[in-house]
Amino acid sequence: MHVVGVVAVVVCLVAGASSAPAADEITHLPGLNHDINFKHYSGYLSGSPGKHLHYWFVESSRNPVTDPVLLWMNGGPGCSSMEGLLAELGPYLVNPDGKTLKENPYAWNLMANVLFLEAPACVGLSYDDNNNCDTGDDETSLSNYLALQDFFQNKFPEYRNNSFFITGESYGGIYVPTLAVRVLKGQDTFPINLQGYAIGNGLSSYELNDDSIIFFAYYHGLFGDDLWVRLVEHCCSGGRASRQTCNFSNSKWPMCARAVEKASDIVYNEGLNMYNLYDNCPHTSAGSFSRHEAFLSNIMRKHHFHETMMTNAKSNKNVKLDPPCTNGTNLLNYLNTPEVRTALHIPLDVGKFELCNDEVNFKYKREYSTMKPQYQYLTSQVRGLVYNGDIDMACNFLGDEWFVESLGLQVKENRRMWHQGGQVAGFVKRFANLDLVTIRGAGHMVPEDKSAPALKMITSFVFQKPY
Repeated sequence: MHVVGVVAVVVCLVAGASSAPAADEITHLPGLNHDINFKHYSGYLSGSPGKHLHYWFVESSRNPVTDPVLLWMNGGPGCSSMEGLLAELGPYLVNPDGKTLKENPYAWNLMANVLFLEAPACVGLSYDDNNNCDTGDDETSLSNYLALQDFFQNKFPEYRNNSFFITGESYGGIYVPTLAVRVLKGQDTFPINLQGYAIGNGLSSYELNDDSIIFFAYYHGLFGDDLWVRLVEHCCSGGRASRQTCNFSNSKWPMCARAVEKASDIVYNEGLNMYNLYDNCPHTSAGSFSRHEAFLSNIMRKHHFHETMMTNAKSNKNVKLDPPCTNGTNLLNYLNTPEVRTALHIPLDVGKFELCNDEVNFKYKREYSTMKPQYQYLTSQVRGLVYNGDIDMACNFLGDEWFVESLGLQVKENRRMWHQGGQVAGFVKRFANLDLVTIRGAGHMVPEDKSAPALKMITSFVFQKPY
């Protein structure tokens, strides 16, 4: 294990990371028109054989030598973590013009060094030598684990002893726990100072996510009583609506399937913003999977009651499988600018940047239907945070609440409000080694929708301060 000596620490304090790869340092970032007081790097980490995962590492603007290291991953599967960097929690955000950057006053690198990783291969600016984009949950976690080893051993060994946290959102609900388990089980051969993990609006259980969205939609006024009565009558034993009695996700009863299909059509296909129920629904022609996670197609492929919707989507040119109500044209324009790609040290033969890779998404092998075994293992060893914007429909707060409650952990603090800026920021309930937090008025992308509460929340978790 690399140990940073006294002399090295002094050098780091004066000149930044002492062992950081000079070839990866970003010396000029197009569109950055304000001064920054931290170093940043872009390059590639080696994953599984032939797989090169693009990373963008921003050092802490406070004290990079002692501050923790956070890994951030967006989901999909098949979506780029450049979304997280340039639209959510990074130190600079892309303006609507797709050319210039603005300062993010609530960037997470105000308190930590943040590593953004584009995974799996073929996502964003990552690539595979043989253009093999087939992957699944296990291969992705293995490749990410190997990339972490490359980061800590070869690229930035001076950070090997810093506290380390694995974070992400959306399908990161699968990426984060599976990777964290690998890190902990590999401690004997490759020690990493993993202290915890945080997952925002994560997919923790297909069944609980899909069952809970029906309750979420009804109690947010999306269904009338006529549809709700049909759903309860045909999908809930004894005609009683509860988590324990209702089976919306995989009922074998045709009447239930038809009622759920109608409900799903309202949630996903009628023009509502599935990522933020109360936000407007911008339309875009930016391309397939133009911005956020492709949960619409994921859910439709997962359960049989969505087969009709999928068939209609494929046959009707007016019904697209793009995530609805999204617009990422600014990020696409910025990251496909030749000057930007040069600044990020992207090889010329790497193809056009897309925020979500259609091929990766459709071929991806979803090998886990629930993360319960992973959480049971992790909560026995490290701290965790599950947080949800409470108006997201893609991975709603109720499903993750059900999931956390199902773990049977000892309650350390009963549910209460937490505050930021003199306002109610949401609710928190603390279990043994796991915090459950909601962020009031945030959708799927919490750091984008509620940036100030999000920064307070992650800071409180990492440094074990009150929410």
